[in-house]
Amino acid sequence: MTHVLVTGADGFIGSHLVERLVREGHEVRAFVQYNSFGSWGWLDQCPVDVKTSIEVVAGDIRDPHGVSTAVTGCDAVLHLAALIAIPFSYNSPDSYIETNVRGTLNIVQAARAQGTSMVVHTSTSEVYGTAQYVPIDEKHPVVGQSPYSASKIGADQIAYSFYASFGVPVVTLRPFNTYGPRQSARAVIPTIITQIASGANQIKLGALSPTRDFSYVSDTVSGFVAAMNARSAVGEVINLGSGFEISIGKTAELIAGIFGRDVQIIEDAVRRRPDKSEVERLFASNAKAKALLGWGPKFAGLDGFKTGLKETIDWFTDDANLVRYKSDIYNV
Repeated sequence: MTHVLVTGADGFIGSHLVERLVREGHEVRAFVQYNSFGSWGWLDQCPVDVKTSIEVVAGDIRDPHGVSTAVTGCDAVLHLAALIAIPFSYNSPDSYIETNVRGTLNIVQAARAQGTSMVVHTSTSEVYGTAQYVPIDEKHPVVGQSPYSASKIGADQIAYSFYASFGVPVVTLRPFNTYGPRQSARAVIPTIITQIASGANQIKLGALSPTRDFSYVSDTVSGFVAAMNARSAVGEVINLGSGFEISIGKTAELIAGIFGRDVQIIEDAVRRRPDKSEVERLFASNAKAKALLGWGPKFAGLDGFKTGLKETIDWFTDDANLVRYKSDIYNV
């Protein structure tokens, strides 16, 4: 059994990862953001046997003392805590530096001090900016086209520097656009689904032409579990992507088709990124993940994407889940 700390455990991917680790027999310490409501985020919705099997620690990833305490006694740290909403990074860039860069520094500092056996750091495909070639491999240049992506580039470099300088065993995973149950409506697929599920006939989105490489959440989680156990991956940056690209507009059409709805899809100027900040194309090479982690997407290609969308729609259209989303407003 491995004692694993998951930061960002209260979030979308983090909560799914906690469930998987518990099911596989690991002892899990879940680091969640402190709040006065006593909420554990999405962990509150996990099955009872999962909630009663984990140790929940509330804190702030920006606080080095709290982070050090959380890391104590853990064999592995899976670091997912981050601010991720791109539009909000235009409004509050300082908070992204503090959370994403300083938070990652706190993690690797604690791991170094305590001799942690493995740190899996979470990057993002956004660090590549608009694809300069496809499929995008890990040698592709990084370009900070938003304060969010710039903060993640900084976090990635902090993580790598502690490997290079001090031998901290860090693996950096770079997930492409993960989707699935529990995802925030700040992401495009939940934005589409919740508008249609709430009865809208006119679906408001940002730019429709950019392409994305969508990965179903269970595939992304499998990548984290594989990386945690892959000593050969230490010091490496590894993409987690499906190797399939589709435009935002076509994605909206697919979702509407699964619903059996005839909707009008329009570009809302308020939802568009600044022109030079829009990432026009993301399309992953996952060859390195296959070679170093033995990982490959189960929800691959167009058929896999449709299957993942159906599972996601089934979850969102449950009234108990849909009521949590504000589909009538633009979630920054």
